Amino acid sequence: MAKAIMIQGTMSNAGKSLIAAGLCRIFHQDGYRVAPFKAQNMALNSFITKEGLEMGRAQVMQAEAAGVVPSVRMNPILLKPTNDTGSQVIVNGEVLGNMDARSYFAYKKNLVPKVQEAYDSLAADNDIIVIEGAGSPAEINLKDDDAFVNMGMAKLAQAPVLLVGDIDRGGVFAQLVGTVELLEEDERSLVKGLVINKFRGDKTILDPGVAMLEERAGIPVVGVAPYLNIEVEDEDSLTERFNGNQEVGLIDIAVVRIPRISNFTDFNPFERMPGVSLRYVQRVGDLKNPDMIILPGTKNTMEDLLWMRQNGMEAAILKAAASGTIIFGVCGGYQMLGETLADPLGVEAGGTIKGMSLLPMDTVFAGQKTRTRVNGAFEAVGGILKELSGVELEGYEIHMGVSTLKNGALPLTAITDTNSEESGQKADGAQFENIYGSYVHSIFDRELVAEKIVEAIGREKGIDTEQMTGVDYQAFKESQYELLADSLRKHLDMEKIYQILEQGV
Repeated sequence: MAKAIMIQGTMSNAGKSLIAAGLCRIFHQDGYRVAPFKAQNMALNSFITKEGLEMGRAQVMQAEAAGVVPSVRMNPILLKPTNDTGSQVIVNGEVLGNMDARSYFAYKKNLVPKVQEAYDSLAADNDIIVIEGAGSPAEINLKDDDAFVNMGMAKLAQAPVLLVGDIDRGGVFAQLVGTVELLEEDERSLVKGLVINKFRGDKTILDPGVAMLEERAGIPVVGVAPYLNIEVEDEDSLTERFNGNQEVGLIDIAVVRIPRISNFTDFNPFERMPGVSLRYVQRVGDLKNPDMIILPGTKNTMEDLLWMRQNGMEAAILKAAASGTIIFGVCGGYQMLGETLADPLGVEAGGTIKGMSLLPMDTVFAGQKTRTRVNGAFEAVGGILKELSGVELEGYEIHMGVSTLKNGALPLTAITDTNSEESGQKADGAQFENIYGSYVHSIFDRELVAEKIVEAIGREKGIDTEQMTGVDYQAFKESQYELLADSLRKHLDMEKIYQILEQGV
């Protein structure tokens, strides 16, 4: 069985995912077979594996860093919030059902065997497992139900723990000491190292505090990791991308930040293009006058559409569409663009509501979730984006609805389900004048797709876009994992971490 090490944090967004990814890449570079593991992930960013199963994108990112194919075994439980108190519960890549928080806490101990089975299977195939916790292990209201999230998982896997604190938010010494103090004695004994993360400045100024921290906690500090400007995919809505640069570039793309936004990683390729601004906007006043408006995926299509209707965003988008602005919807955002959304089974909010009526189509939510990886190409595309015609694409579908085109709307792409035994292509998405939509996540990942869109917008504006080239997104991500590993090697005591890994608990 593999040796294991677990990364826990003093809070959400302390940097656990990034540290875990960096260790995955370091162990991979050192010749070990390594895999990431997170028993329970709560996020709306998800991914479809080659087997057609759904898992969190954070573990996909870590699997890429580890140089292995993502497997649902790396994330056996995924919680996708449907509202402030409930989530869709996905076990081993398949939907178990929707549960409110209290019901899930009462049920979750039944899932321990599933978690143990997934972990044991992964450990049998690898040398090292890098486990990631969730939130904080010291949430005293949740500790009794921690069957497999933080210390519960460390015990199941017999994994030593590195505890990560976020100095960028302030109070890192209180974070680390307070977390250790709130742990039970048997839990505290599992914490073998402390990591101060997101440090900026001269580390020598921090040295007296590190010495005091080690004395007070009785646990060695195994590294002070710097604040890294590494571009890897984010786990959830705590991403700093949403609060990033709002300056308008020569080509301006606005993504509507709806409340239940999901799979916003779909749009990362545009961030790497010089002269292109990708802005996430929540208020009408921030929309400005973009060249393209993207409606992203969402876990609650109907409720997020009503949110846009109530705060004036829908009216602003309709006005922009009437003036010729490109509107592009992906998955739930695509469904919003139609004429009606019906939910006869109560999959979402129930009932029927009017869509934005920008695409001649109707959507009905079904009880069966579509989960598949796809490849294919754009059909004959009309309007501003006609240069996309014939361009190849790949990605995946995750949705509950079925959309039916009518009144002159044409499919946007022709795709093949790579998870299906049936051969042949199927039509996907829709296009009508300057309005486009697709169910395919990662539709912009192919370098030529993003390039052609930017070229088309530039041509309309009379802008030379020759320098606004896309990037090979997969190659770019590889470069970021290498940078991450190189930086962590410099700032973590890897010799000590290997000792911790070898000695175990």
